[in-house]
This record gives sequence, C-alpha cells and structure tokens, in this order.
Amino acid sequence: MESKEEKNTLNQAILKALQLFKSSLPIMIGVLLLISLVDLFAKDYYLHIFTGNFILDPLIGSLAGSFSFGIPITSYIVGGELLKKGVSLIAITAFIMTWTTVGSAMLPLEASFLGKKFAFIRNGINFVFAIIVSILTVLTLQLF
Repeated sequence: MESKEEKNTLNQAILKALQLFKSSLPIMIGVLLLISLVDLFAKDYYLHIFTGNFILDPLIGSLAGSFSFGIPITSYIVGGELLKKGVSLIAITAFIMTWTTVGSAMLPLEASFLGKKFAFIRNGINFVFAIIVSILTVLTLQLF
C-alpha cells in the first residue's frame, strides 16, 4: 500500500512535469514550425547542392542535414531517393547522419532542457563525426 507521503511525492512530480511541459510547449511549436518551413523550401535544393567532390560533399551534406530535420526511419527513404538521383554515397551518409543527430532548429529546445554548453558540444561533435564517418564509410566500401 502506498502511504500518503508517497502519493504526495508522486502528485508533486506529475505537477512539476506538467508545468515543465506547459512552459516548453511554445518553444516546441515554434521549433516544429521552423523545421517545417526550412524543409519545405530546402527539399528541392538537396539535389543541386552536391558537387561530387570527395572533400566538399561530406561538408555540404553535413551542413544541409544540420539545418534540416528528420527522423531515422524516414532517412532510408530519403537516402535511397538521393542515391537514385545520382548524389554520392559520401554526401548522403553525411547528410543523413546530421539530419537525424544534429538539430540546429532544435538547438533552442535542447539548450533549454539540457543546457547550452551540452547542446552545443553534442551538436558540434555529431557534426564533425558525421563528416569523418561518411568518409570512412565510403573508403571502407571501396576496399570490398
């Protein structure tokens, strides 16, 4: 059986969570609207921004993915479509990695919940490693 103290603690925790959600709701709505707007205008330009250059494509892909937003399950579809259109695998790998792990549009929300320092460091590390992993992925595939 639960004591009154346990019920009171649970109720306080639920109220605190609801207050946090209520205060972050305007930020979440703004971020989602911004993401939708950026993706709407950028969708047609993805095919035109890649150069085919082994050095520039991962950087361009990482930048484009950082300013877009996507969920991992749809990345397979997007990656496949870009590959069909002739975009290099190195560019797609960098794009998809940052598309799902680096969130420039989500940065304000992440910073408000986890702190600015953590948010910037996490996004920076993911950005750099997306470039490194995309290059290593293509080099590894060329060995086989």
